[in-house]
Amino acid sequence: MKILVLNSGSSSVKYRLFDAGETVAKGLIERIGEPGGDAADHSEALRRVMESVDLSGLGAVGHRVVHGGSVFGSATVVDDDVVEAVEELVPLAPLHNPAALSGIAVARKLLPDVPQVAVFDTAFHQSIPPSGVTYAVDAGLAARWQIRRYGFHGTSHAYVARQTAELLGRPVADTKVITLHLGNGASACAVAGGRSVATSMGMSPQSGLVMGTRSGDVDPTVIFHLHRVAGLPLDEIERSLTRFAGLQGLAGDNDMRTIQRRRDEGDAAATLAFDVYCRRVKEYVGMYLAVLGGADAVTFTAGVGENSPAVRAAALDGLAALGITVDPGRNARGDRVISPDGAPVAVCVVPTDEEAEIARQTEEVSSGQARR
Repeated sequence: MKILVLNSGSSSVKYRLFDAGETVAKGLIERIGEPGGDAADHSEALRRVMESVDLSGLGAVGHRVVHGGSVFGSATVVDDDVVEAVEELVPLAPLHNPAALSGIAVARKLLPDVPQVAVFDTAFHQSIPPSGVTYAVDAGLAARWQIRRYGFHGTSHAYVARQTAELLGRPVADTKVITLHLGNGASACAVAGGRSVATSMGMSPQSGLVMGTRSGDVDPTVIFHLHRVAGLPLDEIERSLTRFAGLQGLAGDNDMRTIQRRRDEGDAAATLAFDVYCRRVKEYVGMYLAVLGGADAVTFTAGVGENSPAVRAAALDGLAALGITVDPGRNARGDRVISPDGAPVAVCVVPTDEEAEIARQTEEVSSGQARR
C-alpha cells in the first residue's frame, strides 16, 4: 500500500511517501505564508506536494497530530466528528493542533476518496494507569480543565521499543524497555510489553528531562516567585521556561555538540549544563527501573541519544549495581548494542523513525476500515 505521511506545522509541511514500507519520496515546504516562502498557504503547499510525487494507487494519508487528549488512544480514520474533537483539544496544543487541522482539511479536499488517518503523539501513553497520569491537584479543577499527564513523542517511543525488542531477538510483548528520546525536545518512557506505563512529559512537552530550550521539571513555586517577587508577567515567564531555559538557559546554547565542545575546553557553564542534563536522565532511568520492576534494555534515540557517546556514558555512569553498564569501545563506535556481552540490562542505540511509525499505524487503521 502507498502511504503519504504529512506533518503540517504552522509554517511548514514535511512529507514522506511510502510504498510497501519503503520511502519513495520525501521533502519539506517551508516558510508558508511568509514573504519569499515556498507557498502562500497550506492549500498551495499541499497542492505542491501532490504535484511533485506519484500518488497513483495511494491507499491512505497519515497525519501527525500532536495532541489527542484523553479522547484518542490510537490512530483513527478522520471524519467530521474526529475533526471536531481535535478542534476542541486546541487549547491543550494551541501551536500544533491548528496546523495539523489545516493539513487535514486541505488533504480531505484534494483527496476526497482517500482515507485520512490521524496519528497522535499522545495516543501511545493512554495505556499509562490512572496513578501515573493523575496530578495531586484539586480533582474538580483537573476534571474541568483537562489537567493530567498526556505525554508526547509517542510515535517515537512506540517505534523504538519495538525495534529494541527485535534487536534483542524477543517478542515485544515479553520485554521491558526504557526508551530515551534525547533531541532538542527530550522525553523518557517506560514500556512494558509494548505499552507505555510511564513517561516524563506531562500535560505539555515542558516537563521531565532537560531540553534544548525547555526547563523540564521545575518547582511550580519558581513561577509564583518570578511573578510575585520579581514582578514578571506570566507570559514572559512561560516564554522564558520554554524558549530560554534548558541548555540555552544554563549555557547560552541549545546545541549539545557545542555544549560538549565547550565542556572539553573547560567551560564551567557548559560543564554544569552537561552535568544537569545527564543527571536528570539518570534520575528518570532509576525511576523507571522501579516502575517496571527491572528492565531488559535502556535504549537511546533521537539526535543527542543517537550521536553523543559522552551523554550516553554520563547518563548511565554509576548504575552497574542495577545491571546497567556501557562498554566504552562499543559506545564510541556507536554500535547498536553498547553494553558488554552478558550484561543483565542491554544498552542500545536505535535510530528513531516517527514517519515510518505513522505510516505503519495509518496502514493498519485504513486496512481495518477497508476490511469492514
